[in-house]
Amino acid sequence: MRTEPVDRTRFPMGLTLATVIGLAILVALGMWQLQRLTWKEALLTRIAKLETAAPISVATALDRAASPADLDMVRVRVDCPGLSRAAYVELFGLKDGTAGRRLISACPVASSRYRSLLVDRGFVAEDVSARPGQEGPLGPVSVTGVLRVPDSPSVFTPKADPAGRLWFNRDIPAMAATLGASQPAPVMLMAETASNPEFSALSPAPIPAAISNRHLEYALTWFGLAAALLGVYGALLRKHFRS
Repeated sequence: MRTEPVDRTRFPMGLTLATVIGLAILVALGMWQLQRLTWKEALLTRIAKLETAAPISVATALDRAASPADLDMVRVRVDCPGLSRAAYVELFGLKDGTAGRRLISACPVASSRYRSLLVDRGFVAEDVSARPGQEGPLGPVSVTGVLRVPDSPSVFTPKADPAGRLWFNRDIPAMAATLGASQPAPVMLMAETASNPEFSALSPAPIPAAISNRHLEYALTWFGLAAALLGVYGALLRKHFRS
């Protein structure tokens, strides 16, 4: 059977198209990491300022903010009557690589725009089955903490179990509804102070002690792969036309 000779003068369109698509993906990933770098640097700057920031009244913070973004990473103080004995829902979380639950309760606030604020009281490790009691005197509890805007759930986030009072993302409206809290603020207070000093298993955990920032490294990796792909493409072109 006779075969047709390969036309070495014909431009390799398939190879070129595959290379262009690959380059577009790699460059887009690199640009995305640069955007994440800008976001992470701004976040770390705000965290650094928090270390010396004095807390302000939560009502003042809520009333003066034009949008929820203005409240993110703001240190506040609030009095939450009965917080140490308050009802709670649980949020699955990790702390220093350990799985566990965060206890979320509602706190009434004297704001002109909101009537309640959800408070993340702290983290309990997965192997601890005990929880703070909900009976006893409902004395005032002064809480200092950091307001955080909740992240949106991803397509991989498990669905909440309201009947079991377990969540996998900070769904403030749904949590507030389960707790019977009306007009909740669109942010959550991450407590820095203990609501239950007698229950040491409940540890306030407002912000991770160390937040990695390797986005520049990741961006350079993607751009390096793009450059390598160009090099491979050039080598294949030379081989094609020289054969």
